[in-house]
Amino acid sequence: MSGRTAFVIGATGGLGRACAHALAQDFDGIALSYRSNKSAAEELATQLPEFCEGWPVPCDLTEPVSVSSAIAAASDHFGRIDAVVFASGVAIEQPFVSRIEEPQWREVIETELLGLMRVVAAALPVFRQQGSGNFVIVVSVANYTFPPGDALSSVPKAGMEALGRAIAKEEGKFGIRANMVAPGIIDAGLGAEFVKRLYTPEIWEQQKKTIALRRFGNGEDVAEAVRFLASDRASYITGQTIIVDGGFSL
Repeated sequence: MSGRTAFVIGATGGLGRACAHALAQDFDGIALSYRSNKSAAEELATQLPEFCEGWPVPCDLTEPVSVSSAIAAASDHFGRIDAVVFASGVAIEQPFVSRIEEPQWREVIETELLGLMRVVAAALPVFRQQGSGNFVIVVSVANYTFPPGDALSSVPKAGMEALGRAIAKEEGKFGIRANMVAPGIIDAGLGAEFVKRLYTPEIWEQQKKTIALRRFGNGEDVAEAVRFLASDRASYITGQTIIVDGGFSL
């Protein structure tokens, strides 16, 4: 281990937890952000390997002061932040565009797109001072193969993906990278709730047949892609999106 640390935004969610476990294999310390469920973050910290310190930190993405305070606290606690993983999302249904009301758009954009912008604004000065750092942003495969009813999720994530590419292009000269991971149908976190509630088991079985690998993904599938991009193994990769969908978008 090399004294490297990471910050996982949304660590108490299904994908965030999986990312924290994967990153713990490469990082000595991980800041585990939570909005209100402190006990879940503390429990996750106890589940990480002994050689990796899990450090819960409150972070409300809708509050700029909360975001900047969380990044500053993690930087002070660990002495540096080498990677920021954005794996947070709003629990939403899948309404068609004609049924989405403005307050729904505002909630998702405020938390996801503007939340990411706040994280970037707080983390960039830390990365620049260090002369290195990288962002890994979890987006959506819907920006490549659109499933009806997914606009409320995919539209903000399209902006998040564009922001990631902008960071890569503009901040590379400071040793800063940014990449994205686009999950397909994942049986974890919000995806697991969709599988349980939205359609019948028969419909989901039909959906699996449209996927080249004939199965839904799991949290570990996404987390391993995040782990790779956050590591030095991806030191010459920036501004890219890895699609983790089992061939759904082919």
